[in-house]
Amino acid sequence: MTLQVLFIGGTGTISASCAREAVRQGLDVTVLNRGLTATRAIPEEVTRLTADTEDPAAMREAIGDRTFDAVVDWIAFHPDQVRRDIDLFSGRCGQYVFISSAAAYRTPPNRLPLTESSPLGNREWRYARDKIACEDLLVQAHREDDFPMTIVRPSLTYDETIVPFDGGWTVIERMRQGRPIVVHGDGTSLWTMTHARDFAVGFTGLLGRDAALGEAFHITGDEAPAWDRIYRTFAAAAGVADPELVHVPSDAIEAVDDWWGVGLLTDKAHSLVFDNGKIKSLVPEFGLRATPLKLGAREIVAWFDAHPEHQWRDEKTDANMDRLVAAYRPRPLD
Repeated sequence: MTLQVLFIGGTGTISASCAREAVRQGLDVTVLNRGLTATRAIPEEVTRLTADTEDPAAMREAIGDRTFDAVVDWIAFHPDQVRRDIDLFSGRCGQYVFISSAAAYRTPPNRLPLTESSPLGNREWRYARDKIACEDLLVQAHREDDFPMTIVRPSLTYDETIVPFDGGWTVIERMRQGRPIVVHGDGTSLWTMTHARDFAVGFTGLLGRDAALGEAFHITGDEAPAWDRIYRTFAAAAGVADPELVHVPSDAIEAVDDWWGVGLLTDKAHSLVFDNGKIKSLVPEFGLRATPLKLGAREIVAWFDAHPEHQWRDEKTDANMDRLVAAYRPRPLD
């Protein structure tokens, strides 16, 4: 019997890849969103429902009397949205999958690699606090009412349309122009990046699985390069042999740009490496053909070169990098 799956959202960085993988594996996928034009294509085989996901009545009307083996909400960020989903899908799905975040883990971590039982508690970042609160609601609903939930915690996940670090294409442009770029800290902290098509293999393998109910899984890559290596990998993909990297303390970055800084101080400034044993035990095919960062970087640069209309320069980040470089660039010796 074909698995019936509902994606709420479905055209984002991760969800579009998962929709494609789910269709490839023969699942019957329905996507519910506002029907806006999206950069990422999803297969024609997908059934499309249109509703404003912030309007519960509109969602009920669009879904009608349908039931699903699995429901995945890709765009729930606040506990109120999860409460709505619990109310809407109780008794109407065999599994509800909440997309949380690896940012929910306590930082700095007590030990590495992180496992799903590592403490949550990133209390300094509202995004992370809200994801933790959503998880708490689902754990309570599962314990008290047997609500069939599964929690998934992605780390930084990218596809070819995303430059996966602060500053985005602006950083690539600066490197190609021979201008220095800012790297937080001393460039040696480790970070995990995951290609969306790799994530999709592990994720799709969880759908409809009784063994996943009541459980949390992170799904990340096994490669964890240092930040200096990350930037040098993208420089090489962009045809830049020797980029100038200027190391700047994360709190100094936060002082000139609080949005950039908060993501560093609460997340990226800390080494984060993950043990993927749990997802691999349930979905053995996950990770067998993982995309190395070197390949992912080449695909990203090639996509942006083919789509110059997406080569958006962030003027604020560009100016802030110039300020920080002027203050922290090493002085030549006399």
